[in-house]
Amino acid sequence: MDIRNIAIIAHVDHGKTTLVDQLLKQSGSFRENQHVAERAMDSNDLERERGITILAKCTSVVWKDTRINIIDTPGHADFGGEVERILSMVDGAVVLVDAAEGALPQTKFVVGKALARGLKPIVVVNKIDRGDARPDEVHNEIFDLFAALGANDEQLDFPMLYASGRQGWADEELEGARKDLAPMFDLIVRHVPPPQVDKDAPFAMVATILENDNFLGRVLTGRVEQGRAKVNMPVRVLRPDGSVVETGRLTKLLSFRGLDRVPVEEAEAGDIIAVAGLSEATIPETIAAPEITEPLASTPVDPPTLSMTFRLNDGPLGGREGKKVTSRQIRDRLFKETEGNIAIRVTDSPESEAFEVAGRGELQLGVLIETMRREGFELTIGRPRVLFRTNEETGEREEPFEEVLIDVDEPYSGVVVEKMALRKGLMQDMQPSGGGKVRLTFLIPSRGLIGYHGEFLTDTRGTGIMNRLFAGYQPWAGPIEGRRNGSLISSEDGATTQYSLFSLQDRGTLFVDAGEKVYVGMIIGEHSRENDLEVNPIREKKLTNIRAAGKDDALLLTPPRKMSLEQAIAYIEDDELVEVTPTAVRIRKRYLDPHERKKRERQGASA
Repeated sequence: MDIRNIAIIAHVDHGKTTLVDQLLKQSGSFRENQHVAERAMDSNDLERERGITILAKCTSVVWKDTRINIIDTPGHADFGGEVERILSMVDGAVVLVDAAEGALPQTKFVVGKALARGLKPIVVVNKIDRGDARPDEVHNEIFDLFAALGANDEQLDFPMLYASGRQGWADEELEGARKDLAPMFDLIVRHVPPPQVDKDAPFAMVATILENDNFLGRVLTGRVEQGRAKVNMPVRVLRPDGSVVETGRLTKLLSFRGLDRVPVEEAEAGDIIAVAGLSEATIPETIAAPEITEPLASTPVDPPTLSMTFRLNDGPLGGREGKKVTSRQIRDRLFKETEGNIAIRVTDSPESEAFEVAGRGELQLGVLIETMRREGFELTIGRPRVLFRTNEETGEREEPFEEVLIDVDEPYSGVVVEKMALRKGLMQDMQPSGGGKVRLTFLIPSRGLIGYHGEFLTDTRGTGIMNRLFAGYQPWAGPIEGRRNGSLISSEDGATTQYSLFSLQDRGTLFVDAGEKVYVGMIIGEHSRENDLEVNPIREKKLTNIRAAGKDDALLLTPPRKMSLEQAIAYIEDDELVEVTPTAVRIRKRYLDPHERKKRERQGASA
């Protein structure tokens, strides 16, 4: 059977996973009466809750005697490491672009990687049924983007389809029949070349996706680059430097059939398969026949730009809500994560019982923390820090910069420009995008964006859309002002009372409700002024037998400001930590004892 390997790449929320749903349905991958969940490829609980793809996944459909292996990729820039890896498995790419939003930063990032590998793109202008669709302008934007990214003449002569993934149709003409996705299937078979491989050479493949299965153990997915894989054949695993990791046998070969992985006896070069039976092999190592001595080339992944400190939970409530609370368990889990996610780097921290975890962005590390808390871990997280570097030629200190694209209603553009300027953002472009909106483009240090997203949504009344993309390293931009407001810090251990919180409402915004457990050094709210303030949130009403006017008034509390995990991590300052447990997210001071805090402040001031 002929084989075609393609990746579907696009910006977040442009409809990749929804389109894959329709491709599976219309290729006959499901029974007529089979119940299939929406966004079937998003199998992870976190992916379903957030509505985004986090992990790259493979599926396969058959169209007129041709097997098409499809890889659904994440759209968010923080998960770019997933996309960079899997591009080595495919020969073509379906570039999906929203008919209204056009080519956004993540599209630019992934398309640049795909074009550099020489992949042949097919452009699909999706969501053509939107009321604000502008297909002709988007077509011109994509051509300009391809030209700016250095596409060759063959890549610039890309075929184009107009589509609606949700309604399940694609057409070569804007006003075409709009029946089904047959034009897309036919175009993929016609335009994407079959894999250029040697089927008679000894077996070899590069592991690009790693999973752990309860029954099979380590399952490694990749494309067979040469030869044939057979069940129980002896193999050895080679690192990129040529050293041998282990030798073993392929106890199971799994081929993709729709949403399922089906056991097969043999797989030949060009097909994407999953193998089991190896205990130490990981990404991006070469799995090959024993006679192969040189590893296959693997794609290098861009380095991390952001770091956080993962610590043991040493607070007064530590160990009460989670099952995995020791530093050894945290260490083992973090190093296990680095095996399957090569965009994350873990090192031991100078602090005791703490680890430095570096990744692409706040969302990527936030997803890791959320996954760990659901597994029963307790830990405390420090403020995100960008990773600086020294330019070897000039000796200058450099920091990561990001290109930020903001779509905002015109009345709010002024406050956005002002806030971005305070954070050292340089405006690159400003143009109307229709419908009373303005599109602003900035170049800004990555550390200037830490904690800004929540403020941005408040300033734009929730109507603004911000997209960001790593743009490279540039000289240090200078100090950036942090959070202006101080904290309300609990001075007592116990449970909060409605009586006490009612009197504290005038001091600022509260983060806790009545009846919640608090401890000395825990932050229970944001002070309305710049300084920190220690308060007693557990004070109870004194009971007397003397009745006085006003004593029995109803105490109405303003609903507290509850922060999500990402919001809490973005909110904290350098002297604060986020305590994460399976049931709670709390904010606390690094040093809980008030005397210790004052001592550290004096040391910092004298230094």
